[in-house]
Amino acid sequence: MFRFELLAEDPDTQARAGIWHTPHGPVPTPTFMPVGTRGTVKAVTATQLRSTGASMILANTYHLALRPSADTVERLGGLHAFMDWDGPILTDSGGFQVFSLAENLKIDEHAATFRSHIDGSKLELSPEASIGIQNQLGADCIMAMDQCLPATADDKAMQGAVDRTTRWALRSREAHKRDDQALFGIVQGGINRELRERSVDGLLPLDFPGYAIGGLSVGESAEEMDAAVGWTAPLLPADRPRYLMGVGRPRDLVESVCRGVDLFDCVMPTRNARGSTAYTSQGIVKMRNAKHANDPSPLDPACDCEACTRHSRAYLRHLFHTEELLRFTLLSIHNLRYYQRLMAGMRQAILDGQAAAYRDEILATGQ
Repeated sequence: MFRFELLAEDPDTQARAGIWHTPHGPVPTPTFMPVGTRGTVKAVTATQLRSTGASMILANTYHLALRPSADTVERLGGLHAFMDWDGPILTDSGGFQVFSLAENLKIDEHAATFRSHIDGSKLELSPEASIGIQNQLGADCIMAMDQCLPATADDKAMQGAVDRTTRWALRSREAHKRDDQALFGIVQGGINRELRERSVDGLLPLDFPGYAIGGLSVGESAEEMDAAVGWTAPLLPADRPRYLMGVGRPRDLVESVCRGVDLFDCVMPTRNARGSTAYTSQGIVKMRNAKHANDPSPLDPACDCEACTRHSRAYLRHLFHTEELLRFTLLSIHNLRYYQRLMAGMRQAILDGQAAAYRDEILATGQ
């Protein structure tokens, strides 16, 4: 039902191209997954999302458990039907909220207990509860419950989180009830090489069908993240997908692909689009800038998205200047298309044995 097919390995880097076969279709790797936190990629319909070339998307266990509830999603046919998305879906465990919602959190060996950011109600996410919710949601790929700490955590705290993540991974595996969902273990350890290795050593005996690298893009430098990915990815099984969680600058993606990562997700394309930032083949463009007011040229001549083929920079700038809602949709479509084109270009470069050259080309744009 799940199978990772390795097609090519770049001769000069650790980059690899493959196909991850899932119940809802194949995922060509490396790939970027748009984030649909609450069951929607913000400002973009499912039809528009398909037009960007996305093959797999992500949704959030914590947020969907609060609204509309896992029971509701299950009753309405599962997440694929609920979202009108017929491709593969990944749900996270809620573990990242251990980091992002720390002020509303109590954590112990049994569970992470949150006070809802909506109404203050209590939500307990034990490994068993997290897996139960994800089983109800019905995504193709689900995550074991983990503990994510900020990069500033000391080694003692980080080791405690690593060991708890390993124990919770075992509990997650034992709680998992569906063979049509691939459960991934999550490697923690911050920017400490020994702790990353300790985490991998604890997870490999559990024989997950895929592995994620968590706990990055949480305050460390780009160089520290590159090093941690470079230590960790080669330790993971070559015949299974490797997923770097929540990392999304273009430079981060190409650097991490060259270190052996296959799957990515991040809110950056859509969040930054709502803030008027566009990613282009020439570099970052700020659409609110007055210099675009009379510019008839497309946002990115190299892009084939709706925003670039049907509208000018002047029009897009007008939408932001007048605060028209269409600005969110058009720039989100563009940024999501840019990310898919970025990953497709990297995939072809790997097949051609030119991953390092492609990485350098992207780095030269400063993104």
